[in-house]
Amino acid sequence: MIPLSSIGKLFSKMKGFFMKTPDIRIIPGLISVFITLLIWFIAPVPDGVSANAWHLLALFVGTVVAIIGKAMPIGALAILAITLVALTGVTSNTPAGAIKDALSGFSNSLIWLIGIAIVISRGLAKTGLGNRIGYYFISLFGKKTIGIGYALAISELVIAPVTPSNTARGGGIIHPIMKSIATSFGSSPEEGTSRKIGHYLALVNYHINPITSAMFITATAPNPLIVKLISDATGANISITWGTWALAALLPGLVCIALVPLVVYAIYPPEIKSTPDAKTYAKSRLAEMGPMSYGEKVMVAVFALLLILWAGIPAMLFGADYAVNTTAVAFLGLSVLLVTGVLSWDDVLKEKSAWDTVVWFSALVMMATFLNKLGLVQWFSTVVESNIEHFGFDWAISVVILVAIYFYVHYFFASTTAHITAMFAAFYAAGLALGAPPLYLGLLLAGASSLMMSLTHYATGTSPIIFGSGYVSMEDWWIMGFIMSVVNLAVWGIIGGLWWKVLGYW
Repeated sequence: MIPLSSIGKLFSKMKGFFMKTPDIRIIPGLISVFITLLIWFIAPVPDGVSANAWHLLALFVGTVVAIIGKAMPIGALAILAITLVALTGVTSNTPAGAIKDALSGFSNSLIWLIGIAIVISRGLAKTGLGNRIGYYFISLFGKKTIGIGYALAISELVIAPVTPSNTARGGGIIHPIMKSIATSFGSSPEEGTSRKIGHYLALVNYHINPITSAMFITATAPNPLIVKLISDATGANISITWGTWALAALLPGLVCIALVPLVVYAIYPPEIKSTPDAKTYAKSRLAEMGPMSYGEKVMVAVFALLLILWAGIPAMLFGADYAVNTTAVAFLGLSVLLVTGVLSWDDVLKEKSAWDTVVWFSALVMMATFLNKLGLVQWFSTVVESNIEHFGFDWAISVVILVAIYFYVHYFFASTTAHITAMFAAFYAAGLALGAPPLYLGLLLAGASSLMMSLTHYATGTSPIIFGSGYVSMEDWWIMGFIMSVVNLAVWGIIGGLWWKVLGYW
């Protein structure tokens, strides 16, 4: 029998080792390993589920738990997941087939769409175009505090289609502008003057971010995963294009954007309501920037080109022969930026978030795809469906229950990607089984997948950046988050549903 003192010394050595490796958190890592082993070896395999499907579920749940607990960087966890799928052979009986399956996610074009779009968005920061857009709208609407709120909202909306990182957009571009405006009015957490204007602007800054993320496939990284999951669930009968998504989200998105500054103003009105100096401040910053640079002009041209091609306008005007693949368009945009010198190859290589996204996205898409192929998603969706069906409601009420559960479970997630990967496919399949129109349900769950970011100060990457600036207390953040969740879900479900009916989507 091993003495307890020896076990203690071993644990101390392990702890010392991992403390020297800041990327590894030992406790969340051990929890994820324990859960994986528990499901694999101890939990009984349900009737109707194959052993391979159950074992892949064990790896999948362990990966999601590790992501939630931040046991390692998500890219590193993705590599571990790919390795385990290849070595365990849960998807194939042959080693060659297993590694081919494990790497299959890298062949998904939607993953490359997001990766390349993130690289393109680097040009917004490098050229200063993102800041120019923000200050321009503040110079137009900044006479009142609520006008600054709308200026921040419009700025977010304008850059959202080419900024697949909602964190980079809301936290990296818009938030510094918001802070500089608040500071210019003497509003800072350090001086106890947050309520002058900074508290209000920080809440608007944050609550616009989930809405713009819901409006375009390319506005946040997990959206293409949703497109893939919907396509898989319907046997490719429903393949949502960039234009279809954007048109569907246009009306509910604009209504939500219009409401955010008003709702926040009603709940937490700023002390300073008139801000004539904001326009002057924004104009002075624009004057400092000078006329649009060569790089900014090229970025505007590429931006316009991407929107025209992603929206499928050439195909609408000249026929299907002129349709262009969405991912090919992203590569075209990047190629133009490279040829014109606006971005260098070093810029591409340094955009670590893009390559990180390609790696972790590929692993999660691969695992989700094979969970579906092995029948696990269908089994789980049947369990969800049967439990809701017991209430005896029609499909409309059943969908409300389904979406509400899916949405508010996000209180337990610190990653929208982990949440979507873990739950979207099963809840979508359950909704279909309950009789919901496929495209309506898909669009509603897709919107909810971004709108749920509003709930907490850890809901997505943008949250800790804006919350961390100190303008908003945790209590105010959660209260406002819940209020906006109800408003946004109501708009997406009711106004969005009517809009999709007009468009003939259901």
